[in-house]
Amino acid sequence: MELAELLDIAEEWQKAQKPIRICCCTSTACQPTVSLAIKQALEEAVAAEDLEDQVQVCGVGCLGLCGKGPLVKIEPDEIVYEQVSPDQAPSIVAALKGETSAASKLEPEHPFFTRQMKVVLEHSGNIDPERIEDYIRVGGYQALYHALHEMTTDEVVDAMVSSGLRGRGGAGYPTGLKWATVAKSRGERKFVVCNGDEGDPGAFMDRSILESDPHRVLEGMAIAAYTVGADQGFLYIRGEYPLAIKRLQKAIQQGKRMGLLGTQIFETSFNFRVDIRIGAGAFVCGEETALMASIEGGRGTPRPRPPYPAESGLWGYPTLVNNVETFANVASIIRNGPKWFADIGTEGSKGTKVFALTGQIANTGLIEVPMGTPLREIVEDIGGGAPGYGSVKAVQTGGPSGGCIPADLFDTSLDYESLFRIGSIMGSGGMVVMDETTSMIDVADFYVEFCMDESCGKCVPCRVGTQQMHQLLTKIRSGEATRDDLDRLEELCDVVRHTSFCGLGQSAPNPVLSTLRYFRNEYEALLSDHDVV
Repeated sequence: MELAELLDIAEEWQKAQKPIRICCCTSTACQPTVSLAIKQALEEAVAAEDLEDQVQVCGVGCLGLCGKGPLVKIEPDEIVYEQVSPDQAPSIVAALKGETSAASKLEPEHPFFTRQMKVVLEHSGNIDPERIEDYIRVGGYQALYHALHEMTTDEVVDAMVSSGLRGRGGAGYPTGLKWATVAKSRGERKFVVCNGDEGDPGAFMDRSILESDPHRVLEGMAIAAYTVGADQGFLYIRGEYPLAIKRLQKAIQQGKRMGLLGTQIFETSFNFRVDIRIGAGAFVCGEETALMASIEGGRGTPRPRPPYPAESGLWGYPTLVNNVETFANVASIIRNGPKWFADIGTEGSKGTKVFALTGQIANTGLIEVPMGTPLREIVEDIGGGAPGYGSVKAVQTGGPSGGCIPADLFDTSLDYESLFRIGSIMGSGGMVVMDETTSMIDVADFYVEFCMDESCGKCVPCRVGTQQMHQLLTKIRSGEATRDDLDRLEELCDVVRHTSFCGLGQSAPNPVLSTLRYFRNEYEALLSDHDVV
């Protein structure tokens, strides 16, 4: 395929769009079975009103405000209907002719939508994720063409370094530096791996991206493969994400058919094949060396580092591992330039970040904000605060590896360094909100038990230490613990944190340590009367 052909497809597909588009969310959050019934009902209503020449009904990805789903959006007026049912379809279509709709409409200036800045999610909810033509219509695969025909591999690396993009999987390692290391590594062949093993409780960022805009991730992987010299990619995804897997499989087939994946891409010597590997639900496989062991067909347990995957990864060859959101940023950086991306965010944390906002909050869903946004703006403005008349007590960021942030620290800037200073981490983007009815000891115990269950068992500190932490927390919750038990818990957290083999064990104490730091009074209130001060 040549650029002219790509542009012709984009132009033809744009011309095929009708003046009015009814976008029906068909992602997991909006219950695909119900959403498909809504889509069919809307199509029938359009036909009944004889509006087929003017109105187009489209199945799209996540529209963001998942707690109000199923959602339907009318373009170009940007009208969003919430909690839609199939029987409301006729009134939604009738409203296009000026009649009153029975469906509930969200406010035009709803802060959930107006306070966001979308880069990764720019086309989520606007394109059909199962039609490659719709992705091409909005500029898809033009960044790949530009990289292959107009940039050297060193220039792509320089662009990624200049952009300041850091890995969105949790550690925040500079993406350009990782790409440069793999590009310089020697090996008979190299691999690119996309880590889609999203396992944090309450997290659904990667799932939504893959369901809503799969070609965006594939294009990012292809640019990365060209840059580091790889010809094979693997997309490792959780088996619990069947819709994302289905849409990725379809996207890969479409890419091959159009010559955008496979051999001699864009009439060049660049070849890139992508295969999907489905995980079996092991949380530890989110750790990159365990993930690679699983791809190789072995048990998903971490390996010693060094050597790092950039030098010796899959089957001993240099391997680039990035997560879904990281790859989803790549095409935009190549298309708009590294300075455009670097101008967003803070000095040390560039760009935007996607979060899954869940828990005891009015507006749950998928959001994207610039790095450096105050946590309070997300909780109170975008999230709408606690439902009813409650108040928010804390927010957990970073999943089982993160920490609980109290309400009096909600003015903290959401960037890697600021979160680390207050005892939490960015993580992959899970954000769980808790109100004043929540026991923070229960929260800590939930995450410790999760890590205990998900431990691969390879090292004693994680395998045994998390179990002992859980036992002590259970003892505290039952009111049978003494101050000595509390001291023992803190000592145990320190041991597990500093002696565990991989990131799972090393970060497992974080929820306990952060709740002890900010909510110690809740622990001390449950100590037994036999406590000796």
